[in-house]
Amino acid sequence: MNVLVINAGSSSLKYQLMDPDTGVVLAKGLCERIGLDGKFTYKPQIEGKETLKAVDVAMPTHSEAIAAVLGALVDEKNGVIGSMQEIQAVGHRVVHGGEAFNKSVVITEEVMKAVEDCIPLAPLHNPANITGIRACEKAMPGVPMAAVFDTAFHQTMPAKAFTYALPYDYYKTDKVRRYGFHGTSHMYVSARAAEMLDKPASELKIITCHLGNGSSVTAVDGGKSVDTSMGFTPVAGLPMGTRVGDIDAGILQYLMNKYKLSIDEMLDILNKKSGVMGVSGVSSDFRDLEEAAEKGNQQAALAIDMFNYGVKKLIGAYAAAMGGVDAIVFTAGVGENSPEQRLEIGSDLEFMGVKMDAEANKCRGKEQVISAADSRVKVLLIPTDEELMIARDTAALCK
Repeated sequence: MNVLVINAGSSSLKYQLMDPDTGVVLAKGLCERIGLDGKFTYKPQIEGKETLKAVDVAMPTHSEAIAAVLGALVDEKNGVIGSMQEIQAVGHRVVHGGEAFNKSVVITEEVMKAVEDCIPLAPLHNPANITGIRACEKAMPGVPMAAVFDTAFHQTMPAKAFTYALPYDYYKTDKVRRYGFHGTSHMYVSARAAEMLDKPASELKIITCHLGNGSSVTAVDGGKSVDTSMGFTPVAGLPMGTRVGDIDAGILQYLMNKYKLSIDEMLDILNKKSGVMGVSGVSSDFRDLEEAAEKGNQQAALAIDMFNYGVKKLIGAYAAAMGGVDAIVFTAGVGENSPEQRLEIGSDLEFMGVKMDAEANKCRGKEQVISAADSRVKVLLIPTDEELMIARDTAALCK
C-alpha cells in the first residue's frame, strides 16, 4: 500500500510517498515559497531517476503545489509510480486537535469542522494544514485521507499534569491547558525503544527527548504520555532555537511597560528572538553554538549549558513523576547528532541508574544503545520518523 504523507505549512509543503508496511520511501521532497516564486524539490528514491532541486514552478496556491507533486510522482521518465491509482491513501500532519482527538482519524467534514474550531489554539499552523487537506481533496477526489495530530499522543495526560493553576473557568470555557506537541515523534521513538529493549511498551517507563530547534521532553508510562514539557503552545518548556521556553510571566509585564511593547511585539520576541539565539547572540543552530563555544564565546557556551541543564532537570522530574525510569531516548536534530550534548545531559545521573558509554555515544543518526552495559537505565539514540508514523496510522485507518 502506498501512502502519500503531507505536511503543509503556510507557504510550504513537505511530502513523502512510502509503503508503511516496509518503510520503503519511493520519493520525497518539498514545495517552498508557495504564493511567491514557487520552488519545487523532488527526490525519487529509485536508482536512475532524476532529482529536481529548488526548480522554479508556479505555485500561487497549495493546489498548484499538490499538482506539482502528483505530476512528478507519475512523470513518464522520472516518476516512481505508474498512475495516481497507486496512491491508496493520504496522511496529513495536523498540528492541533485540541481535546477533540486522542488518536488519528479518517478525515470527514465533521473532522474538518473540529480542526477549524482549533484554529484559535494554533492560528499559524491549523489554517495551513486545512489548506493542504482541501488541496489534496480537490486533486485526488475519492482517495481516503487521515489526519494525524501532533497533540493526540498527549491526550492521555492526567488532569494534574495538563491543568494550569489559573481560575478553572479558563479551562472549562476557553480550553486553556497543557496540550504538548511533537506527539507523533514521541510516540514513534517510545514504541521503537520498547522493540529495541524487547519488552512490551505497557511494562516500560520511558523518557523521550526530542531535541532540536524545537525541543520537548515527554514522560511515557506504559506506552502513554503522562507529562510533557511544551504547553498550551510550543513556546513553553525548554529554551529552544529561538523560543524562550518557560519564563516568569511577570517579566513580560516588566519589559512591555519599560519598552512600550505591544503583546504582539512581546510574543515575537518570545518566539523568534529568544532561546539559545537570544542568549548566545550567535545562532539558533546548535552546531554554530558548539563551534563558537570552542573558540571561547562564553555566551554561546552558556546557551548550550542552559539547554543541557534544562533537559537534565526534566529527566529527573519525569523519573520522579513516573516513580522510576527504564529508558531514556534521544532523538531529533540535536538528540541524534550531538554526542557532546547527549553525554553532558546523561552525565551525573548515576544516582538514578544512568551510566553513559562515552565510546558508544560517539555516533550520529543511527539506532544505538549509548549507555554502559551495566547501566540500570538504558539510554538509546533513535532517529525519529514522523512520516512513517503518519503513514502507518493512515494505512491502518484507510485500508
